[in-house]
Amino acid sequence: MTPSHNHTPPQFATGIRVWACAMLIYIVAVTARTSLGVSGVEAIERFGLTASGLALFAALQVGVYGCAQIPMGILLDRWGPRRLMTLGAVLVAIAQTEMAFSSSFMWAIIARILLGIGDATAFISVLRLLSSWFSIRHIPIFTQLTSIFGLFGQILSAGPFLMSLHQWGWSPAFCMTAAAALIVAFIAALGIRDSTQNTPSDSQVFPSVSPHVFRNPGTWAGFFAHWIGSGPPMTFTLLWGVPFMTLGMGMKPEQVSRMLIIFSVTNILFGPVMGIVSARMPKRRPHMIALSFTVIAAVWAWLLSSYSPPSVFAATCLVVALALGAVSSSLAFDIVRMTSPIHTLGTALSVANMGGFMATLTTMLTIGITLDALSGDEVLGWSHFRVAMSAQAFLWLIGIIGFVLTLIKARHVFFGRTTD
Repeated sequence: MTPSHNHTPPQFATGIRVWACAMLIYIVAVTARTSLGVSGVEAIERFGLTASGLALFAALQVGVYGCAQIPMGILLDRWGPRRLMTLGAVLVAIAQTEMAFSSSFMWAIIARILLGIGDATAFISVLRLLSSWFSIRHIPIFTQLTSIFGLFGQILSAGPFLMSLHQWGWSPAFCMTAAAALIVAFIAALGIRDSTQNTPSDSQVFPSVSPHVFRNPGTWAGFFAHWIGSGPPMTFTLLWGVPFMTLGMGMKPEQVSRMLIIFSVTNILFGPVMGIVSARMPKRRPHMIALSFTVIAAVWAWLLSSYSPPSVFAATCLVVALALGAVSSSLAFDIVRMTSPIHTLGTALSVANMGGFMATLTTMLTIGITLDALSGDEVLGWSHFRVAMSAQAFLWLIGIIGFVLTLIKARHVFFGRTTD
């Protein structure tokens, strides 16, 4: 039976203000998360990294983020979004300050671990706020808008952060993001309001999780939906997209920049449309996820079947397909809401969010290890990337199998008479 969400939402205008405050924290968290991606060359020089070393460095934060999702989801159900997001913003500030002054690889690793924990609080808290302040027909649209506005974090890291990195150096650039995180921590403490209903309880210092979350097939359907939808685009945008296009395809920096802009614009254009369709046709969500992933797999197969570097047009098709996958990955959270009661929703959302980041972690490491094994002392080129990027297929297969099996178990929701 589909859980009931028939509580009356508070005022829409108040919900908008709360969501806007939460979005500032999420944007800063994304900026901090993607700061290493745009400073990869400087990180290689500063810490003396190889390709697999850089992959490990980037994947570490993603791995910690993924592993922290369930503990943060449990705390979210117990403490509420306001306190959890305040704590997360403070951790992000500490992590970026430590990164600013790290001269050793070990201290930098510790900084990335703290960043992963702090970052893990933001997105799921925003999603939990949506379920508290907005009606069911508005939640899918605001879920897509949350992902879209999160792109501003990538824009800030590729714009102001990168400019300050080149103009003023490593330490000032990372200190700027640390200061921004402290500012939004105050905003979280003062501006975010947990719903007047379903108010978190303080009765447990060490909260426990309901076993229903892990027994619920809808939770795992969301996990694998996020795995196959979010894994490919995050792997591309967080680490391997720029090296693939520059070293593999031989594209110029301005062309690569244009591809990343196209990726962001496609997200912005398709996100609201996907949200509206999701709200109107909730039982079609699995079909939309399957269709978007099929497009991604087809475009990758087309590119990697070529023995010579593909054209710029092919790269454009790739980033558009990946953006479609990024948009469809948010449907994973709509699936979770269809099958989860409100008092365990934070934990269930965190499990689903973990899917894409665990896929990204394993894929980034697999590509980095494969590139090192293939290249040796050679300069990386198309032949190396062609094989390394093909290694993603095995991890995609895991996600597809998991998605199909969990959907079969949750078929009463999607193929029965119940509605969202």
